[in-house]
Amino acid sequence: MSMMDGFDGQRGLDGEGSVQVHQDPSAQIVGAKVFSVYGKGGIGKSTTSSNLSAAFASLGKRVLQIGCDPKHDSTFTLTGRLQPTVIDILKDVDFHPEELRPEDYVSEGWGGVQCVEAGGPPAGTGCGGYVVGQTVKLLKQHHLLEDTDVVIFDVLGDVVCGGFAAPLQHADMALIVTANDFDSIYAMNRIIAAVGAKSKNYKVRLAGCIANRARETDEIDRFCDRVGFNRIAHMADVDAIRRSRLKKKTLFEMDDEPDILACRAEYQRLAQSLWNGLPPTNPAPLPDREIFELLGFD
Repeated sequence: MSMMDGFDGQRGLDGEGSVQVHQDPSAQIVGAKVFSVYGKGGIGKSTTSSNLSAAFASLGKRVLQIGCDPKHDSTFTLTGRLQPTVIDILKDVDFHPEELRPEDYVSEGWGGVQCVEAGGPPAGTGCGGYVVGQTVKLLKQHHLLEDTDVVIFDVLGDVVCGGFAAPLQHADMALIVTANDFDSIYAMNRIIAAVGAKSKNYKVRLAGCIANRARETDEIDRFCDRVGFNRIAHMADVDAIRRSRLKKKTLFEMDDEPDILACRAEYQRLAQSLWNGLPPTNPAPLPDREIFELLGFD
């Protein structure tokens, strides 16, 4: 079976001259609120996604988190262990998905969060979009999306190709995790451009950015003011978040220390805001020269 079976490399749909990976129309997610989490590599997307999933669960929502990274550590703190990936499990059955059962690739994490690690193709081969598409197909075939309120895609690094932008074809809203530094904000600017391109043909819109591991937010706020974007949450740079990863737990399982309680409250506030529906934003990304002039240093 080809890594690209079931996908259409149409030219032009997602922008003049572009070649994108298109998901099977029969595999659309309906009924749930769908969020995709993006940001610079190493910025804390998996920690943010898992704590946001736990926050939704603490509010009584039925949550499914899909990790889209070959490292397959997105749901690590929800389940306490690394999960096998959909792509590896499919390889084990010679890409015959009819041989799989839900328990082969779905694990239950804290608060009843359903956890899936899509994984990714081997380095230098294949396409991340294939993996996302096959994962959603399996979930639909096994009726696992019918009783789900919230789906969170935790996506690998910066958006640099149509494959890793594939979750945007399913999402209602995209969230960007950023720190208060130039590299993170530069990546955020690129992601804004990518989501803007997708929003011309898909329902996805930008909800806003989450300041993570940030004592201050002045650079983030300056950028947001310039491009017309919103900071929708601030996760402080506290050691409790680092310790939670070491303990293989979300913040919602940690002891009730003041820093942990404050972080939990911020995640719950964000989850409730997303559930209620934040107004979409339509920021205008900056050309490279302008973002350097705004945030660069001599």
